[in-house]
Amino acid sequence: MPKPKPKIGIALGSGGARGWIHVGVLQALKDEGFEPDIVAGCSMGALVGAAFAAGWLDELEEWAVTITRSDIVRLLDISLLNGGLIDGSRVMEFLRGFKGDALIEDLEKPYMAIASNLTTGREVWLREGSIFDAVRASVSIPGFLRPYNLDGKWLVDGGLTNPVPVSACHALGADFIIAVNPNADILKYVQEGNDKKTKPDPSEGPHTELMRRMLDTVPVAVKERIKAMTPGFLTANTKPMGYMTVLSSSIDIMTDQIMRSRLAGEPPHIMLDPQLGPFGTIEFNRAAEAIAEGRRIVQEALPFLYRRLG
Repeated sequence: MPKPKPKIGIALGSGGARGWIHVGVLQALKDEGFEPDIVAGCSMGALVGAAFAAGWLDELEEWAVTITRSDIVRLLDISLLNGGLIDGSRVMEFLRGFKGDALIEDLEKPYMAIASNLTTGREVWLREGSIFDAVRASVSIPGFLRPYNLDGKWLVDGGLTNPVPVSACHALGADFIIAVNPNADILKYVQEGNDKKTKPDPSEGPHTELMRRMLDTVPVAVKERIKAMTPGFLTANTKPMGYMTVLSSSIDIMTDQIMRSRLAGEPPHIMLDPQLGPFGTIEFNRAAEAIAEGRRIVQEALPFLYRRLG
């Protein structure tokens, strides 16, 4: 009697724009005959995982590779009074219009998004209800995107509690788990220091426009005081790290430590680690590079996958 085919689960980790690698990983796994049966995602992994589970990953990829810096800026609705730099309403309105909402329980594959309860500090597993409510909660990067109130609970990025949700795949019944960590190589770029410009310059691209628009929301007197206290804040030759670099690097360090702790007790069967190099948190216009890297790391893992699943 033939051995039953194991249920493949995939844990898609957090990572901001670096999370576009998940698109390439999922497409390549499907092409090679290792399509996941179960999907769990955190932050950007929750968004890409939802598209995969809903059957519209191809459309998401087609849109992602056309995004420009101007498109990113248009989606940034600055709101300093709501617990983050960005309100996030424009992004979610776009996504709802892009493919329409759906219920998680109606998706083609078992799916879970991971968020964190800002009040209790506990991990939250989102397994039913609106797919976009779950994604919006999971992507709420602290300090950047405002927390999301869902069923009376203030939720933020799942990366605070479970950055690569292997445990969620186990809970959904996976027999073999593939984990993807978009931030695999990020800390070496943080550690090498700002002077070597290993992180994208915060004065370039959407980061600069974000800071300018943020300053435009405060009174002129306050704006001038901020600029006086932070000389060269918006110039290309500044040596101090900019706000976005400090914020994203701090979150990178924190989530890396949490991930190591979680995975020590619940390791996946295989971890896919990309090598993206310097890649900014909101550089969503670089999707093509990340997707290509996602495909590459699957090709690298094929010998192991064939031995275990082939």
